[in-house]
Amino acid sequence: MVRPLAPYASKPEETRGRLHPEPEHSIRSPFQRDRDRIIHSTAFRRLTHKTQVFVYHEGDHYRTRLTHSLEVAQIARTISRALGLDEDLAETLALAHDLGHTPFGHAGEDALNTAMADFGGFSHNDHTLRILTRLERRYAEFDGLNLTWESLEGTVKHNGPLRAAGTDRSVSPTIAEYDCRHPLALDQFPGAEAQVAALADDIAYNNHDIDDGLRAGLFSIADLADVRLVGPVFQGVAARYPGIEDSRLIHEAIRRLIDRMVRDLMVETQSRLAASKVKSADGVRALGTPVVAFSAEMRHNDRALKAFLFERMYRHCRVAQMSQKAHRVIHDLFALYLAEPQSLPSEWGRLAAGPDDPQTARVAADYLAGMTDRFALEEHRRLFDIHPPT
Repeated sequence: MVRPLAPYASKPEETRGRLHPEPEHSIRSPFQRDRDRIIHSTAFRRLTHKTQVFVYHEGDHYRTRLTHSLEVAQIARTISRALGLDEDLAETLALAHDLGHTPFGHAGEDALNTAMADFGGFSHNDHTLRILTRLERRYAEFDGLNLTWESLEGTVKHNGPLRAAGTDRSVSPTIAEYDCRHPLALDQFPGAEAQVAALADDIAYNNHDIDDGLRAGLFSIADLADVRLVGPVFQGVAARYPGIEDSRLIHEAIRRLIDRMVRDLMVETQSRLAASKVKSADGVRALGTPVVAFSAEMRHNDRALKAFLFERMYRHCRVAQMSQKAHRVIHDLFALYLAEPQSLPSEWGRLAAGPDDPQTARVAADYLAGMTDRFALEEHRRLFDIHPPT
């Protein structure tokens, strides 16, 4: 049964359209088509071998960008259905949000941003839009995926407005250029579906980082005892199932944590929607404050968990060593491509200019950002190892 959408939902029949007009599909809504284009994109497939925290060869059971995106999409659809939002748009935004990430997680992005410091820097958010509007070259009539306004708006603004109302604060180059052609209301919050996808991302990575950190032995279940919300949930599961094996305890606790966070978000959001009396998707954008949110107590819990993970996981020596290696790999490859553009594959080399040219730097960054962990390591070995394996 098709559920009716709430008044404040994004309605596919009211889409603001695509940069390049296309006839509508007879059986799929515009947002369904957006989702399907992302799933079939090259950038989405590459997420299989792009990691969150651990490099791909550390183990087969840790999350990758792809599995993370699927978890975010599942949570976003659940929340959207309960709130009467468009599930297809929420799923589209969840699946698109990590497309612009480099190999080696945030360490890779930091390294590429440093390498690009003299050429405008690098931002995964900006690069996601480059992929969606330029770098995917699949269709005969346009570059990119030609997604709807709502999908692109929600992607670039999933963490909130990019420009304060009434100011000229600059935004990243690709977003600014696209905004001139197809304005994305950068001074407003995005629609409710994008806000849901952003917090679904928070819920997913907080909880799967607990799982991956425990699996990797970076911290123990006992270490979580004093973490707000997390400790009591683990203790509650252990009390209900005495002697339960750790793997089952972890799974049971994490599914409860996700459920608690989702339910809290839904209660707080329903309260904000009722108080705002908002009656349309554009009304959500015009509020000037998020309508999708956690309660104050859950926000406090969220900060406490993030602080624990930052200290015990992201700053762990094993993760730090991986980050240092990522910096070396990205730095070396970028420096080589910038100085010797002929080192780029021919289809990329044709887009470059001369050595040390800003255009060459941007091409090198685009090429590097698209690499998987495995490919980046193999490319570095091929280009810099004076004793290649026989």
